[in-house]
Amino acid sequence: MTCNVGMTDRIIRIVIGLIIVVLGVYFNSWWGLIGIIPLATGIFKWCPLYVPFKISTVCKKED
Repeated sequence: MTCNVGMTDRIIRIVIGLIIVVLGVYFNSWWGLIGIIPLATGIFKWCPLYVPFKISTVCKKED
């Protein structure tokens, strides 16, 4: 499982994931659980949807 999420992509995913989770808690909605997906892919630096399309946002110097 090699890293395929670069630093900028990672920061964006973590911020968006946190926003979705906080909004879910604020509005008392289970839809906030969806925020776990971008949050987890940002934390683990690996996105399963990138694999079949052979996408990687990691710069060569980040490897």
